[in-house]
Amino acid sequence: MDTEDLINNWFVSINENDITLKDAYKVLENGALMQSDIPLIVQMIENPKYDLPGIEIFNGSTDLFNHDMIHFLLGRGFLAKDEAFVLGFTMGSTNRVTAMEEKLYSFFTKYIYPKPYNFDDDDLVVFKNAVRLGYISNCTPLNTVDFKSLFELPVGEVRKKVGLETDLIKAYFRIEQNDFKHCPQSTRLL
Repeated sequence: MDTEDLINNWFVSINENDITLKDAYKVLENGALMQSDIPLIVQMIENPKYDLPGIEIFNGSTDLFNHDMIHFLLGRGFLAKDEAFVLGFTMGSTNRVTAMEEKLYSFFTKYIYPKPYNFDDDDLVVFKNAVRLGYISNCTPLNTVDFKSLFELPVGEVRKKVGLETDLIKAYFRIEQNDFKHCPQSTRLL
């Protein structure tokens, strides 16, 4: 599977519980982007490696490996709305995102990020919904999960270990499917 096909079509469904993180990652590795493929501006905003000592620019930042693991947990692919959901939910799960932080991140993703990393207005709706969904979730803040220690486990078991409420996510996915009937990344969710 080449990178474009992987980005456009592959994801681990929220209904899939048996695939291990390791096996999901093996598929991803064959066509995945490397950290060095990500534009520097995106890395500076989303990767904690670029945080100033004692200053986290945006709550919920992760490296690319952990970010990919979160995609598997949340049942999302790699298109814009998928990224918006994963980033928003991860940020929201910290329970520390301010309204200003949400607005600033939205500004960066809409006006500063290069294509295809930027978000349009519909993507920002998904991002903002996901921030709120992550906030009301009682799961472990996803940016703090040690995915390497869970790598051999089935994704369903990992979801349970981190307290991810799949019923909550599925309920939101039904809403997103209804709101974005024209978007493949929304209609394939359940």
